[in-house]
Amino acid sequence: MKFYISLIVSIVLLSACKTDKKESEKNKSGVHEVVAQEVLQVKDYTYIRALEDGKEKWLAVPSFQAEVGKTYYFKNGMEMPNFESRELKRTFPTIYFVEGVSTDPNVSTILNSVNTNTIDTNTINLSPKSKPKLEKKAVKIKPITGSVTIEQLYKNAKQYEGKIVKVKGKVTKFNPAIMNKNWIHIQDGTEYNGKFDLTLVTDAQGNVGDVIVIEGKVSLNKDFGYGYFYELIVENAVLVE
Repeated sequence: MKFYISLIVSIVLLSACKTDKKESEKNKSGVHEVVAQEVLQVKDYTYIRALEDGKEKWLAVPSFQAEVGKTYYFKNGMEMPNFESRELKRTFPTIYFVEGVSTDPNVSTILNSVNTNTIDTNTINLSPKSKPKLEKKAVKIKPITGSVTIEQLYKNAKQYEGKIVKVKGKVTKFNPAIMNKNWIHIQDGTEYNGKFDLTLVTDAQGNVGDVIVIEGKVSLNKDFGYGYFYELIVENAVLVE
C-alpha cells in the first residue's frame, strides 16, 4: 500500500513540475493564452473579450473570424487606456492592440505585436494609412528666440530630420501613459500644406490649453503599425518652459 501511495505522490509531483515548467517557458517567451468570451466585429477590427488566468481583458485584432470559447495565443500587446471606439459607441478602460493571434501556442507562429509608441486614442478606424482626425484651433503663438514654427518644421522637414528643435505651441490634446510615454499635440497657428498639428512624445505632463516650449528630436516617416504613420514627429521631448 505504501508503495502505491508513494507512486501516486511521485506522479502528481512530476506532473506539477512539468506544468510549472511549461508555465515558466510560456512566461519567458512573452506568449499570452486567452479564451474568447465575447466577439465584436467592426469594419477593420475584431474586438475580443477574453479571459487570461481568470482575469478579463479586451483585445483588438485585425479582422478575422474569432469564435467564442476558442483559445488564442498572442505576444506582447500594446496596452491602450481609456480607448474610445466610436464604431462601437463605447470606451474601453483598457484594451490591448495586437497584430495577430494564433490557435497554435508555438511562439514562431505568433505575430509580434506592436511594441512602440501608440495609436491616437481619439481615432476610431484602424484602417491602413488612417490618420488622427484633427481640428485646427484658433491660436496664434509668438515664437521665441531659437524656436521654429510648425510651418517651418513641415516646410523644411528634411533639414530638421534627426536634429533637436525648440517649438512653442498650445496643447490641444494630451494622451497620458501610453507605452510608458505621454503623447502631446500642439498647435501654434501656423501651417504648411494643411499640416498644423505637431505630435510630441515625452515624459512630461501637459494640460489642454497650456502654452508650452519643448525641445526634442525630429523624426520623419515613423510607422507605428496599424496604418498609423507620422510624416513628422518630435520624440524624447522635454519641457523648456
